[in-house]
Amino acid sequence: MIVADKLKKTNRAEYLLYMWQVEDIIRAYHCDSDRIAQEYISQFNLPSETRKATEEWYANLCEMMRSEGKKEHGHLQICTNILQELCELHAHLIKSAAKFPYYREMYYKVLPYIVELRGKNQNSLDKSLQAETNNEPELQTCFDLLYGVMMLRLQKKHISDDTAHAVKDISTLLGQLSDYYFKDKKEPLDFND
Repeated sequence: MIVADKLKKTNRAEYLLYMWQVEDIIRAYHCDSDRIAQEYISQFNLPSETRKATEEWYANLCEMMRSEGKKEHGHLQICTNILQELCELHAHLIKSAAKFPYYREMYYKVLPYIVELRGKNQNSLDKSLQAETNNEPELQTCFDLLYGVMMLRLQKKHISDDTAHAVKDISTLLGQLSDYYFKDKKEPLDFND
């Protein structure tokens, strides 16, 4: 909760990845908020008020996951909304090439990675899931890569140099997008060329 609150205000992309990790933690405890409090939150040396707020936060997320049918897979609506907001901003930034040339340049730098990842995903999916993947936003592919690599690193698994390079470039793009997100919230960006 503490990390989520900080990231929510400072880096929208990292916040989304963090929330995906929280979803997986909740799934690991089978959406049981009592177990999360006793076995997970208890590991952290939190002041009693912070601990209580954290337990309540996880309990609320557990309830959301149950009510939204996300106990086994998928993302909470709050996460889906964040991704949608970022996708909309991304589309505006790409279309406003004259005003945001560096962002557009970075996007075209990572586009080959997105295409390659989608191609690999298509080859590994059965036909019924391929159409669904084709309709995913490009940013979904970027976030999926970053989350997957984050999980591999947590397991201390090797990441190839090519993957590390892709992660670096995609992270740069999403970092820029996050910066623009907060600039737009502070004072709406002008997308008219």
